[in-house]
Amino acid sequence: MVAPGGRRDYSREHPARPVLIAEVAESSLALDRQHKGSLYARSRLEDYWILNLVDRVLEVYRDPIPDPSAPFGWRYASKQVMGPASSVAPLVAPGARILVSDLLP
Repeated sequence: MVAPGGRRDYSREHPARPVLIAEVAESSLALDRQHKGSLYARSRLEDYWILNLVDRVLEVYRDPIPDPSAPFGWRYASKQVMGPASSVAPLVAPGARILVSDLLP
């Protein structure tokens, strides 16, 4: 999870509004895609990543939208699958490029 501010901002409480959540998934891949993805979209989290260890890719989900057929009534409109040679930038820091290969074990 990435939250705005610094460490001192959270000395007395946990962050209430993250700007990015990244799940590392192998056996939990279906749960992370469907249930957690729908739950995070419902909370209007704009940037949700799944580091998919099965296929060795990063799945980037953005643009939450209502969808009555989703488990929690919301889903992401945008999904990008990025291989190890790709780079990605969090929405909160568009100038920060992260190599997908640096995220993979």
